[in-house]
Amino acid sequence: MATRHYDDPEIIGPEGQREARVRRDFWRVAKKAARSIPMFDEVVAAYFCALDPKTPTRVRATLLAALAYFVVPFDLVPDFLLGLGFTDDVTVLAAAIAMVRSNITEGHRLAARDALKDDTAKL
Repeated sequence: MATRHYDDPEIIGPEGQREARVRRDFWRVAKKAARSIPMFDEVVAAYFCALDPKTPTRVRATLLAALAYFVVPFDLVPDFLLGLGFTDDVTVLAAAIAMVRSNITEGHRLAARDALKDDTAKL
């Protein structure tokens, strides 16, 4: 069986549909994953960076691919597996964030902190 790359369109959909999928599903999946992902504030900052039109296209594409993998329910390790479900997602997200960390601004991090602490936040 061939290993699938996190950017595989069969897993996360065509590039043109990734942003729509991330916008639609991010907060629903985030609610389930927040306690399982130790760097979750950085994941939310990456979300805001990916949706920022001022972010360079290459960086947006990298983050949207990783975030699309995160929101897809069926991936290498299905998210519903207790204790293991988000391990592959964390690996993909951590790698993508490490690659583009210098593009995640303090403004993105502030937006993430606000979203995570706000009583009306989607989490």
